[in-house]
Amino acid sequence: MEELEKLKQILWEKGASLIGFSDISELPDNKGYIGAITIGYKLLDEYFEQINENKGPTFEYFHHYRDVNTALDQMALFTATYLDRLGYKSMTIAASQSSNTDPYKGAFSHKTAAVLAGLGWIGKSGIFISDEYGGRVRFATVLTMMPLKAEKPISENKCGNCMLCFKACPAGAILGKNYVMGDARETIFDAEKCSSYMKKNYQNVGRGSVCGQCIAVCPKYKGSKS
Repeated sequence: MEELEKLKQILWEKGASLIGFSDISELPDNKGYIGAITIGYKLLDEYFEQINENKGPTFEYFHHYRDVNTALDQMALFTATYLDRLGYKSMTIAASQSSNTDPYKGAFSHKTAAVLAGLGWIGKSGIFISDEYGGRVRFATVLTMMPLKAEKPISENKCGNCMLCFKACPAGAILGKNYVMGDARETIFDAEKCSSYMKKNYQNVGRGSVCGQCIAVCPKYKGSKS
């Protein structure tokens, strides 16, 4: 559709790194919507180099993480408003969001929509991974009543036998298993163990809200051009 191509161009100009569409009409937690627009924003490499050198998150990484979340939320709001003006009911799912009933789960899974859009897969660490950016990308999602179809087929899981994130996780929260689409996150990753470790050990960095070590070591990202 011409409107979607125009929207994509605007989002690219606003700084989006990945954009995808998916049909979520069959998802049990679709909140009554039939389509999802995934907006991804790549985190800058410098902050992951700092994480590797520091063997943990830095204050600079925490602020970059928050800045990217803000940029994503603004793009999501623009997108939902754009679709609303076209006559399609829409709502935003913030980049960082948690449920009132479960602090380790969001109102809607950004990663599920991104996988359905063919942008990548969910790795052993529970993070989303793409061929272009590895795990160095964050997402916001817009749910909409506009009918949407994925432009790419669903990607295969390409983690294979790699265990770098498993070895790097200081909390021991990564179980080292490949994710199977549709399975519960608990089959590969212990979110509570991850969160508890961060809050205990990284209080000086955003009060223990970030880590990033599994993202930093993921070999799927090939690096920026120098």
